[in-house]
Amino acid sequence: MPFIPHSEHDISKMLSTIGVDSIDDLFDEIPDNLRCGELEKIPSGMNEMEVSRLLRDKAAQDGLPLCFLGAGAYEHHIPAAVWEITTRGEFYSAYTPYQAEASQGTLQLLYEFQSMMASLMAMDVSNASLYDGASALAEAVLMAVRANKKSTSRKILMPRTINPVYRSVTEAIVKNQAIELIAVPYDTETGKTDLSALQQYVDEDIAALVIPQPNFFGVIDDVDALTQWAAENGALSIAVVNPMVMALLKPPGEWAESGVDIVCGEGQPLGVPLASGGPYFGFMCCKQKHVRQMPGRIIGRTTDLDGKEGFTLTLQAREQHIRRSKATSNICTNQGLLVTAATIYMSLLGPEGLKKVALNSHKNTQLLINRITAINGVELVFASATFHECVITVDVDAKQLIETLAEKNHILAGFDMSVDYSEMGNALLVCATETRTINDIEQFAGTLDSYINS
Repeated sequence: MPFIPHSEHDISKMLSTIGVDSIDDLFDEIPDNLRCGELEKIPSGMNEMEVSRLLRDKAAQDGLPLCFLGAGAYEHHIPAAVWEITTRGEFYSAYTPYQAEASQGTLQLLYEFQSMMASLMAMDVSNASLYDGASALAEAVLMAVRANKKSTSRKILMPRTINPVYRSVTEAIVKNQAIELIAVPYDTETGKTDLSALQQYVDEDIAALVIPQPNFFGVIDDVDALTQWAAENGALSIAVVNPMVMALLKPPGEWAESGVDIVCGEGQPLGVPLASGGPYFGFMCCKQKHVRQMPGRIIGRTTDLDGKEGFTLTLQAREQHIRRSKATSNICTNQGLLVTAATIYMSLLGPEGLKKVALNSHKNTQLLINRITAINGVELVFASATFHECVITVDVDAKQLIETLAEKNHILAGFDMSVDYSEMGNALLVCATETRTINDIEQFAGTLDSYINS
Protein backbone atom coordinates (compact mmCIF):
# COMPACT_ATOMS: atom_id res chain seq x y z
CA MET A 1 0.00 0.00 0.00
CA PRO A 2 1.90 3.12 -1.20
CA PHE A 3 2.41 6.03 1.18
CA ILE A 4 0.85 9.25 -0.14
CA PRO A 5 2.40 12.27 1.61
CA HIS A 6 0.72 15.61 2.12
CA SER A 7 1.17 18.08 -0.69
CA GLU A 8 2.72 21.49 -0.09
CA HIS A 9 -0.78 22.95 -0.43
CA ASP A 10 -2.07 20.59 2.28
CA ILE A 11 0.76 21.54 4.61
CA SER A 12 0.26 25.27 4.01
CA LYS A 13 -3.45 24.98 4.67
CA MET A 14 -2.95 23.10 7.93
CA LEU A 15 -0.34 25.57 9.17
CA SER A 16 -2.66 28.47 8.30
CA THR A 17 -5.51 26.84 10.20
CA ILE A 18 -3.51 26.58 13.43
CA GLY A 19 -1.98 30.03 12.97
CA VAL A 20 1.73 29.43 12.30
CA ASP A 21 3.90 30.20 9.29
CA SER A 22 6.09 27.07 9.16
CA ILE A 23 6.62 23.67 10.70
CA ASP A 24 9.71 25.01 12.47
CA ASP A 25 7.45 27.43 14.38
CA LEU A 26 5.87 24.43 16.08
CA PHE A 27 9.19 23.76 17.83
CA ASP A 28 10.23 27.32 18.67
CA GLU A 29 10.44 26.47 22.37
CA ILE A 30 13.55 24.34 21.74
CA PRO A 31 16.70 26.45 22.34
CA ASP A 32 19.05 26.90 19.38
CA ASN A 33 21.97 25.30 21.25
CA LEU A 34 20.01 22.04 21.50
CA ARG A 35 19.20 21.82 17.82
CA CYS A 36 21.35 19.57 15.63
CA GLY A 37 21.08 21.69 12.53
CA GLU A 38 21.10 20.17 9.08
CA LEU A 39 21.46 16.40 8.79
CA GLU A 40 24.18 16.52 6.17
CA LYS A 41 24.80 12.77 6.01
CA ILE A 42 21.15 11.91 5.40
CA PRO A 43 20.59 11.48 1.66
CA SER A 44 17.86 13.34 -0.15
CA GLY A 45 14.43 11.79 -0.43
CA MET A 46 13.45 9.30 -3.12
CA ASN A 47 10.20 8.54 -4.83
CA GLU A 48 8.46 5.18 -4.53
CA MET A 49 10.04 3.71 -7.66
CA GLU A 50 13.56 4.72 -6.56
CA VAL A 51 13.07 3.32 -3.05
CA SER A 52 11.79 0.02 -4.44
CA ARG A 53 14.80 -0.25 -6.75
CA LEU A 54 17.21 0.56 -3.90
CA LEU A 55 15.73 -2.13 -1.66
CA ARG A 56 15.78 -4.72 -4.46
CA ASP A 57 19.45 -3.97 -5.11
CA LYS A 58 20.33 -4.32 -1.43
CA ALA A 59 18.39 -7.57 -1.14
CA ALA A 60 20.20 -8.91 -4.21
CA GLN A 61 23.52 -8.44 -2.42
CA ASP A 62 22.61 -11.41 -0.21
CA GLY A 63 22.32 -13.58 -3.30
CA LEU A 64 20.55 -16.95 -3.27
CA PRO A 65 23.01 -19.30 -1.56
CA LEU A 66 22.31 -22.98 -1.05
CA CYS A 67 21.35 -23.11 2.63
CA PHE A 68 22.37 -25.84 5.08
CA LEU A 69 22.34 -23.39 7.98
CA GLY A 70 19.64 -23.56 10.65
CA ALA A 71 20.51 -22.87 14.29
CA GLY A 72 17.15 -21.31 15.09
CA ALA A 73 16.02 -19.92 11.72
CA TYR A 74 14.81 -22.29 9.03
CA GLU A 75 14.15 -22.21 5.31
CA HIS A 76 10.74 -23.74 4.62
CA HIS A 77 8.57 -23.56 1.52
CA ILE A 78 5.90 -20.86 1.91
CA PRO A 79 2.85 -21.09 -0.37
CA ALA A 80 2.46 -17.94 -2.48
CA ALA A 81 -1.02 -17.32 -1.07
CA VAL A 82 0.37 -16.75 2.44
CA TRP A 83 2.01 -13.40 1.84
CA GLU A 84 -0.41 -12.35 -0.91
CA ILE A 85 -3.13 -12.40 1.76
CA THR A 86 -0.92 -11.18 4.61
CA THR A 87 0.11 -8.03 2.74
CA ARG A 88 -3.40 -6.97 1.86
CA GLY A 89 -4.09 -3.48 3.19
CA GLU A 90 -6.54 -4.77 5.80
CA PHE A 91 -3.75 -6.71 7.51
CA TYR A 92 -0.69 -4.77 6.42
CA SER A 93 -1.67 -1.54 8.15
CA ALA A 94 -3.45 -3.01 11.18
CA TYR A 95 -2.39 -1.64 14.55
CA THR A 96 -3.10 -2.82 18.09
CA PRO A 97 -6.83 -3.69 18.21
CA TYR A 98 -7.75 -1.47 21.16
CA GLN A 99 -11.18 -0.66 19.71
CA ALA A 100 -12.91 -4.00 19.30
CA GLU A 101 -15.74 -2.54 17.23
CA ALA A 102 -13.23 -1.40 14.60
CA SER A 103 -10.87 -4.39 14.73
CA GLN A 104 -13.00 -7.53 14.47
CA GLY A 105 -10.98 -8.96 11.57
CA THR A 106 -7.65 -8.61 13.37
CA LEU A 107 -9.09 -9.88 16.65
CA GLN A 108 -10.63 -12.93 15.01
CA LEU A 109 -7.38 -13.79 13.26
CA LEU A 110 -5.45 -13.54 16.54
CA TYR A 111 -8.08 -15.69 18.22
CA GLU A 112 -7.66 -18.32 15.50
CA PHE A 113 -3.87 -18.14 15.93
CA GLN A 114 -4.23 -18.75 19.67
CA SER A 115 -6.56 -21.68 19.02
CA MET A 116 -4.14 -23.24 16.54
CA MET A 117 -1.10 -22.84 18.81
CA ALA A 118 -2.94 -24.20 21.87
CA SER A 119 -4.04 -27.20 19.80
CA LEU A 120 -0.56 -27.76 18.31
CA MET A 121 1.03 -27.66 21.76
CA ALA A 122 -1.86 -29.49 23.54
CA MET A 123 -2.01 -26.65 26.06
CA ASP A 124 -4.95 -24.85 27.64
CA VAL A 125 -4.25 -21.32 26.46
CA SER A 126 -2.02 -19.29 24.14
CA ASN A 127 -1.24 -15.59 24.03
CA ALA A 128 -1.31 -13.48 20.86
CA SER A 129 2.50 -13.68 20.40
CA LEU A 130 5.71 -12.09 21.68
CA TYR A 131 8.72 -10.45 20.03
CA ASP A 132 10.81 -13.53 19.20
CA GLY A 133 11.81 -16.93 20.53
CA ALA A 134 14.67 -15.64 22.67
CA SER A 135 12.67 -12.97 24.50
CA ALA A 136 9.77 -15.44 24.77
CA LEU A 137 12.04 -17.71 26.81
CA ALA A 138 13.06 -14.78 29.01
CA GLU A 139 9.39 -13.94 29.56
CA ALA A 140 8.68 -17.60 30.35
CA VAL A 141 11.42 -17.57 33.01
CA LEU A 142 9.98 -14.43 34.59
CA MET A 143 6.51 -15.95 34.42
CA ALA A 144 7.66 -19.17 36.09
CA VAL A 145 9.23 -17.27 38.97
CA ARG A 146 5.96 -15.40 39.53
CA ALA A 147 3.79 -18.50 39.14
CA ASN A 148 5.72 -20.91 41.36
CA LYS A 149 4.42 -19.75 44.73
CA LYS A 150 6.13 -22.67 46.51
CA SER A 151 9.59 -21.54 45.45
CA THR A 152 11.52 -18.59 46.86
CA SER A 153 14.90 -19.35 45.29
CA ARG A 154 14.47 -17.65 41.88
CA LYS A 155 16.77 -20.37 40.49
CA ILE A 156 16.23 -21.68 36.95
CA LEU A 157 17.90 -24.80 35.56
CA MET A 158 18.96 -23.94 32.01
CA PRO A 159 20.43 -26.78 29.86
CA ARG A 160 23.46 -25.90 27.74
CA THR A 161 21.56 -27.50 24.87
CA ILE A 162 19.27 -24.46 24.68
CA ASN A 163 20.06 -22.13 21.76
CA PRO A 164 23.02 -19.96 22.93
CA VAL A 165 21.31 -16.80 21.69
CA TYR A 166 18.24 -17.64 23.77
CA ARG A 167 20.41 -18.20 26.82
CA SER A 168 22.26 -14.92 26.27
CA VAL A 169 19.07 -12.89 25.80
CA THR A 170 17.43 -14.49 28.82
CA GLU A 171 20.47 -13.75 30.96
CA ALA A 172 20.48 -10.12 29.83
CA ILE A 173 16.79 -9.69 30.68
CA VAL A 174 16.62 -11.48 34.04
CA LYS A 175 20.07 -11.00 35.60
CA ASN A 176 19.15 -7.71 37.28
CA GLN A 177 16.02 -9.23 38.79
CA ALA A 178 17.88 -11.57 41.16
CA ILE A 179 17.13 -14.60 38.99
CA GLU A 180 19.91 -17.17 38.71
CA LEU A 181 20.30 -19.29 35.58
CA ILE A 182 22.09 -22.51 36.43
CA ALA A 183 23.70 -24.31 33.48
CA VAL A 184 22.89 -28.01 33.11
CA PRO A 185 25.47 -30.01 31.10
CA TYR A 186 24.73 -32.35 28.21
CA ASP A 187 25.75 -35.95 27.76
CA THR A 188 28.71 -35.95 25.38
CA GLU A 189 27.69 -39.29 23.84
CA THR A 190 24.03 -38.59 23.12
CA GLY A 191 23.82 -34.77 23.07
CA LYS A 192 20.84 -34.93 25.42
CA THR A 193 20.43 -33.06 28.69
CA ASP A 194 22.36 -35.01 31.32
CA LEU A 195 19.66 -36.40 33.63
CA SER A 196 22.24 -37.51 36.18
CA ALA A 197 23.37 -33.88 36.57
CA LEU A 198 19.93 -33.01 37.97
CA GLN A 199 20.38 -35.29 40.98
CA GLN A 200 22.39 -32.65 42.86
CA TYR A 201 19.31 -30.38 42.81
CA VAL A 202 16.83 -32.92 44.23
CA ASP A 203 16.77 -31.33 47.69
CA GLU A 204 17.26 -27.77 46.45
CA ASP A 205 14.62 -25.10 45.89
CA ILE A 206 14.37 -24.72 42.11
CA ALA A 207 11.76 -22.43 40.51
CA ALA A 208 11.77 -23.99 37.03
CA LEU A 209 13.50 -26.36 34.62
CA VAL A 210 13.83 -25.43 30.93
CA ILE A 211 13.33 -28.33 28.50
CA PRO A 212 14.22 -28.10 24.77
CA GLN A 213 12.62 -30.18 22.01
CA PRO A 214 14.55 -30.64 19.87
CA ASN A 215 17.60 -29.11 21.48
CA PHE A 216 20.10 -26.83 19.75
CA PHE A 217 22.04 -29.85 18.47
CA GLY A 218 18.91 -31.10 16.70
CA VAL A 219 18.73 -33.97 19.19
CA ILE A 220 15.37 -35.29 20.41
CA ASP A 221 15.61 -35.04 24.21
CA ASP A 222 14.15 -37.19 27.02
CA VAL A 223 11.32 -34.74 27.59
CA ASP A 224 9.11 -37.08 29.60
CA ALA A 225 11.86 -37.78 32.12
CA LEU A 226 12.78 -34.08 32.40
CA THR A 227 9.16 -32.99 32.82
CA GLN A 228 8.55 -35.65 35.46
CA TRP A 229 11.69 -34.60 37.34
CA ALA A 230 10.45 -31.02 37.51
CA ALA A 231 7.01 -32.09 38.76
CA GLU A 232 8.46 -34.34 41.44
CA ASN A 233 10.87 -31.69 42.68
CA GLY A 234 8.53 -28.72 43.00
CA ALA A 235 9.80 -26.92 39.88
CA LEU A 236 7.70 -25.62 37.02
CA SER A 237 8.59 -26.89 33.56
CA ILE A 238 9.25 -24.58 30.60
CA ALA A 239 9.33 -26.21 27.16
CA VAL A 240 11.23 -24.49 24.36
CA VAL A 241 10.08 -26.11 21.13
CA ASN A 242 10.21 -25.84 17.37
CA PRO A 243 6.51 -25.63 16.38
CA MET A 244 7.10 -27.62 13.20
CA VAL A 245 8.32 -30.59 15.23
CA MET A 246 5.11 -30.57 17.26
CA ALA A 247 3.21 -31.63 14.14
CA LEU A 248 5.15 -34.90 14.31
CA LEU A 249 6.11 -35.58 17.93
CA LYS A 250 4.15 -35.73 21.18
CA PRO A 251 3.24 -32.14 22.18
CA PRO A 252 4.39 -30.55 25.47
CA GLY A 253 0.93 -30.71 27.01
CA GLU A 254 1.24 -34.51 26.94
CA TRP A 255 4.77 -34.90 28.28
CA ALA A 256 5.06 -37.10 31.37
CA GLU A 257 1.93 -37.46 33.52
CA SER A 258 0.44 -33.98 33.35
CA GLY A 259 2.38 -32.04 30.72
CA VAL A 260 4.56 -28.95 31.08
CA ASP A 261 3.51 -25.69 32.69
CA ILE A 262 4.69 -23.24 30.01
CA VAL A 263 5.61 -23.63 26.34
CA CYS A 264 7.46 -21.03 24.28
CA GLY A 265 9.51 -20.82 21.14
CA GLU A 266 10.15 -19.17 17.80
CA GLY A 267 7.32 -19.01 15.27
CA GLN A 268 9.48 -18.23 12.21
CA PRO A 269 9.16 -21.76 10.71
CA LEU A 270 5.42 -21.14 10.29
CA GLY A 271 5.33 -19.11 7.10
CA VAL A 272 7.95 -16.45 7.80
CA PRO A 273 10.82 -16.25 5.27
CA LEU A 274 14.49 -15.90 6.02
CA ALA A 275 15.22 -12.24 5.33
CA SER A 276 18.69 -11.00 6.28
CA GLY A 277 18.32 -11.74 9.97
CA GLY A 278 14.62 -11.34 10.58
CA PRO A 279 11.84 -10.78 11.28
CA TYR A 280 10.73 -13.21 13.94
CA PHE A 281 7.88 -13.72 16.41
CA GLY A 282 7.66 -15.60 19.67
CA PHE A 283 4.78 -17.72 20.92
CA MET A 284 3.76 -18.81 24.41
CA CYS A 285 1.20 -21.26 25.80
CA CYS A 286 0.51 -22.37 29.35
CA LYS A 287 -1.80 -24.28 31.66
CA GLN A 288 -5.03 -22.54 32.62
CA LYS A 289 -3.93 -22.10 36.22
CA HIS A 290 -1.01 -19.90 35.15
CA VAL A 291 -2.92 -17.73 32.67
CA ARG A 292 -2.96 -14.58 34.81
CA GLN A 293 0.82 -14.61 34.91
CA MET A 294 1.12 -14.79 31.14
CA PRO A 295 2.66 -11.73 29.41
CA GLY A 296 1.23 -10.11 26.33
CA ARG A 297 -2.38 -10.26 25.24
CA ILE A 298 -5.10 -12.87 24.99
CA ILE A 299 -8.03 -12.52 22.60
CA GLY A 300 -11.41 -13.86 23.69
CA ARG A 301 -14.62 -14.77 21.87
CA THR A 302 -17.98 -13.63 23.21
CA THR A 303 -21.47 -12.56 22.13
CA ASP A 304 -22.96 -9.08 22.12
CA LEU A 305 -26.41 -7.97 23.38
CA ASP A 306 -27.98 -9.23 20.16
CA GLY A 307 -26.34 -12.64 20.50
CA LYS A 308 -23.89 -12.02 17.66
CA GLU A 309 -20.40 -13.50 17.93
CA GLY A 310 -17.60 -11.02 18.57
CA PHE A 311 -13.96 -10.88 19.60
CA THR A 312 -12.19 -8.66 22.10
CA LEU A 313 -9.00 -8.22 24.11
CA THR A 314 -9.63 -10.36 27.19
CA LEU A 315 -6.38 -10.26 29.18
CA GLN A 316 -3.96 -7.36 28.78
CA ALA A 317 -1.48 -7.70 31.61
CA ARG A 318 0.85 -4.88 30.59
CA GLU A 319 1.77 -1.67 32.30
CA GLN A 320 -0.43 0.58 30.15
CA HIS A 321 -3.59 -1.36 30.90
CA ILE A 322 -3.30 -1.83 34.67
CA ARG A 323 -1.38 -0.32 37.54
CA ARG A 324 2.33 -0.54 36.86
CA SER A 325 3.02 -2.53 40.02
CA LYS A 326 0.68 -5.29 38.86
CA ALA A 327 1.91 -5.59 35.29
CA THR A 328 3.42 -8.95 34.35
CA SER A 329 5.52 -7.54 31.51
CA ASN A 330 6.33 -4.49 29.43
CA ILE A 331 5.54 -6.36 26.22
CA CYS A 332 3.71 -3.58 24.42
CA THR A 333 2.54 -5.16 21.18
CA ASN A 334 2.58 -8.42 19.28
CA GLN A 335 4.20 -9.22 15.96
CA GLY A 336 0.85 -8.89 14.22
CA LEU A 337 1.93 -9.12 10.60
CA LEU A 338 4.00 -12.28 11.17
CA VAL A 339 1.25 -13.86 13.25
CA THR A 340 -1.11 -13.16 10.35
CA ALA A 341 1.25 -15.02 8.01
CA ALA A 342 1.62 -17.92 10.46
CA THR A 343 -2.15 -18.24 10.88
CA ILE A 344 -2.70 -18.30 7.13
CA TYR A 345 0.20 -20.74 6.68
CA MET A 346 -1.21 -23.16 9.27
CA SER A 347 -4.72 -22.79 7.81
CA LEU A 348 -3.54 -23.64 4.30
CA LEU A 349 -1.40 -26.63 5.31
CA GLY A 350 -3.58 -28.02 8.08
CA PRO A 351 -2.40 -30.74 10.50
CA GLU A 352 -1.53 -33.21 7.73
CA GLY A 353 0.35 -30.60 5.73
CA LEU A 354 2.46 -29.58 8.72
CA LYS A 355 3.18 -33.24 9.43
CA LYS A 356 4.33 -33.79 5.85
CA VAL A 357 6.68 -30.82 6.06
CA ALA A 358 8.14 -32.22 9.28
CA LEU A 359 8.49 -35.74 7.84
CA ASN A 360 10.18 -34.52 4.66
CA SER A 361 12.54 -32.35 6.70
CA HIS A 362 13.47 -35.38 8.80
CA LYS A 363 13.89 -37.52 5.67
CA ASN A 364 16.24 -35.00 4.08
CA THR A 365 18.28 -34.72 7.27
CA GLN A 366 18.83 -38.50 7.25
CA LEU A 367 19.90 -38.33 3.60
CA LEU A 368 22.28 -35.49 4.47
CA ILE A 369 23.77 -37.36 7.43
CA ASN A 370 24.30 -40.55 5.44
CA ARG A 371 25.93 -38.69 2.56
CA ILE A 372 28.30 -36.36 4.37
CA THR A 373 29.43 -38.85 7.04
CA ALA A 374 30.63 -41.06 4.20
CA ILE A 375 33.22 -38.37 3.45
CA ASN A 376 36.70 -39.00 4.81
CA GLY A 377 37.27 -36.47 7.59
CA VAL A 378 33.61 -35.97 8.55
CA GLU A 379 32.04 -37.61 11.60
CA LEU A 380 28.66 -37.44 13.32
CA VAL A 381 29.07 -36.19 16.90
CA PHE A 382 25.96 -37.55 18.68
CA ALA A 383 24.42 -41.00 18.32
CA SER A 384 20.81 -39.89 18.86
CA ALA A 385 17.62 -39.29 16.93
CA THR A 386 17.56 -35.79 15.45
CA PHE A 387 15.16 -33.46 13.66
CA HIS A 388 16.43 -31.54 10.60
CA GLU A 389 19.75 -30.67 12.28
CA CYS A 390 22.83 -32.52 13.43
CA VAL A 391 26.36 -31.79 14.62
CA ILE A 392 29.36 -33.03 12.63
CA THR A 393 33.09 -32.63 13.08
CA VAL A 394 35.47 -31.93 10.21
CA ASP A 395 39.23 -32.41 9.85
CA VAL A 396 39.75 -28.77 8.87
CA ASP A 397 39.18 -25.38 10.46
CA ALA A 398 35.38 -25.11 10.66
CA LYS A 399 35.25 -21.33 10.59
CA GLN A 400 37.45 -21.15 7.49
CA LEU A 401 35.40 -23.85 5.80
CA ILE A 402 32.17 -21.90 6.35
CA GLU A 403 33.68 -18.66 5.07
CA THR A 404 35.23 -20.28 1.96
CA LEU A 405 32.12 -22.21 0.92
CA ALA A 406 30.00 -19.10 1.35
CA GLU A 407 32.33 -16.87 -0.65
CA LYS A 408 33.43 -19.22 -3.43
CA ASN A 409 30.63 -21.76 -3.71
CA HIS A 410 27.58 -19.80 -2.48
CA ILE A 411 26.82 -22.49 0.08
CA LEU A 412 25.87 -21.75 3.68
CA ALA A 413 27.59 -24.78 5.16
CA GLY A 414 26.28 -24.57 8.72
CA PHE A 415 26.83 -22.97 12.11
CA ASP A 416 30.30 -22.86 13.68
CA MET A 417 29.84 -24.65 17.02
CA SER A 418 33.24 -23.55 18.36
CA VAL A 419 31.77 -20.11 19.11
CA ASP A 420 29.66 -21.49 21.97
CA TYR A 421 30.87 -25.09 22.37
CA SER A 422 34.64 -24.92 22.11
CA GLU A 423 34.95 -28.40 23.62
CA MET A 424 33.61 -29.85 20.35
CA GLY A 425 36.57 -28.63 18.32
CA ASN A 426 35.95 -28.13 14.61
CA ALA A 427 32.24 -28.85 14.65
CA LEU A 428 29.39 -27.68 12.45
CA LEU A 429 25.66 -27.68 13.03
CA VAL A 430 24.13 -28.54 9.64
CA CYS A 431 20.47 -28.45 8.67
CA ALA A 432 18.17 -29.78 5.95
CA THR A 433 14.48 -28.92 5.64
CA GLU A 434 11.91 -30.09 3.09
CA THR A 435 13.30 -27.51 0.65
CA ARG A 436 16.54 -29.43 0.08
CA THR A 437 16.70 -31.85 -2.85
CA ILE A 438 18.96 -34.82 -3.49
CA ASN A 439 20.88 -32.66 -5.98
CA ASP A 440 21.33 -29.98 -3.28
CA ILE A 441 22.72 -32.57 -0.88
CA GLU A 442 25.02 -34.01 -3.54
CA GLN A 443 26.31 -30.54 -4.42
CA PHE A 444 27.01 -29.77 -0.77
CA ALA A 445 28.64 -33.14 -0.12
CA GLY A 446 30.82 -32.90 -3.23
CA THR A 447 31.98 -29.42 -2.34
CA LEU A 448 32.63 -30.44 1.25
CA ASP A 449 34.63 -33.49 0.15
CA SER A 450 36.72 -31.42 -2.25
CA TYR A 451 37.50 -28.84 0.41
CA ILE A 452 38.47 -31.34 3.10
CA ASN A 453 40.33 -33.89 0.99
CA SER A 454 41.86 -31.82 -1.79
